[in-house]
Amino acid sequence: MVFQAPVDTYQGKVREVTVGKEGSQVVVGGETTLPFYFFEGEMPRRPVIAMEIYDAAPNNWPSAVVEPFKDVLNDPIAWAKKCQDEYGADMICLRLVSTDPNGENRDPANAAETVKAILGAISIPLCVYGSGNAEKDGEVLKKVAEVAEGNRVILGPSQEDNYKSITAAAIGYKHNVSGLSPIDVNMAKQLNILMTQLGLDAGRLVMDPSGAALGYGLEYVYSITERLRLAALQQNDGMTQMPTLCDFGREVWKAKEAKTEDEPSWGDPEKRGILWEFMTAASMLIAGGDILIMRHPEAVKLTKKFIDELMS
Repeated sequence: MVFQAPVDTYQGKVREVTVGKEGSQVVVGGETTLPFYFFEGEMPRRPVIAMEIYDAAPNNWPSAVVEPFKDVLNDPIAWAKKCQDEYGADMICLRLVSTDPNGENRDPANAAETVKAILGAISIPLCVYGSGNAEKDGEVLKKVAEVAEGNRVILGPSQEDNYKSITAAAIGYKHNVSGLSPIDVNMAKQLNILMTQLGLDAGRLVMDPSGAALGYGLEYVYSITERLRLAALQQNDGMTQMPTLCDFGREVWKAKEAKTEDEPSWGDPEKRGILWEFMTAASMLIAGGDILIMRHPEAVKLTKKFIDELMS
């Protein structure tokens, strides 16, 4: 008797979101099946990797991840170009950490000038994340949206406390938005509802259900990401059919297994950190990640090879 594997069919489809300026755009989404289930439906586009950069040199990164960028950490424009030209990033994710009111507290105009300069230096799409301070991010991203008009960037994170100002800026200057929710299916869906009710086209939204590292909550984030994708496909739920952005690079390199350098019995610290980030990336790809925000170029290289193998 010949075994025939069961095959499911789905009513829903993940929306397609276009990122970047005309001529160098990237489209994510469009799946009609679970990740890499080519025997059940279509996955027309490969996931993309956005390498993260900061607008101010980080002071708490382990040496393993500082080394590849040591010559550009004080120059976000050169940093972005290096990620594009040397490390093969599909996108850049700029974190405007210098705008944090609890840090340097740079003003929105300063941040906008940095964004404008980076857009002039790279040809790949840009994602712009604020410092994580909801109130300040609303002000900063409004100014960023203005100077980035025509480049269709992803603005974020849009959260419960600032989604109105970020969404309005995205609508006014025709950008995309990344909605950040605290690891909860219903809260992710509700944020999407609120942003679309303000007039944002659902085709300009990506979901960020929160990031976690291997061993530090990854299984929970994996579950929520997978459940969002199942709701999109099985239930044809229009408010969960946005592509998924997975922001985990910074979480990985905060984990003790990735950053600890004085435990010889744990093996080479650089290799350990790279593999910690790659395993996290592999997990999020299987869960349904369309955009991965990553940090170490060697982890990016491994992940790209993994995507190649899965797509073939």
